[in-house]
Amino acid sequence: MLARLIATVLGVGYIRPAPGTWGSLVALPWAWLVHTLGGFPALLLGTALACILGFWATARMTAGQTDHDPSEIVIDELAGQWIALFPLSYAAWSMQISILAMWPGWIAAFLLFRLFDIRKPWLVGWADRREGPLGVMLDDVIAGLFAALGVLALAALYHGVL
Repeated sequence: MLARLIATVLGVGYIRPAPGTWGSLVALPWAWLVHTLGGFPALLLGTALACILGFWATARMTAGQTDHDPSEIVIDELAGQWIALFPLSYAAWSMQISILAMWPGWIAAFLLFRLFDIRKPWLVGWADRREGPLGVMLDDVIAGLFAALGVLALAALYHGVL
């Protein structure tokens, strides 16, 4: 029961269509809450916890199943989406400004993460082809890292750094 609640992010994974997109969407207000409570360190710690618990919950939910990555498991989307928000959280925390002031970055982080998670280029696809809970979690972690790099690049372009 606990594994199912964690893996489906309190049942969000059962929303149809596109449970992965719903998982990514619900990750946004939760990221804001975690950031508001403890800044970037809290989001970093929360993401690590989501990855660890997600690995455990995914292993429990998929034990003995033929489908190693059922669509209702969306804890991986939450972790990946939070990683995509790291540049915003760090900037807001270090400059002591509201993370909501960077709302265009939130949109970019969401869209880039969904793009990398759906299209699965390069390392994202490699991780997705791995069997078991590591593959389930790892492809979204890598997609989140790619999205975070995209957010940084777009911010640099916008602010005239590049």
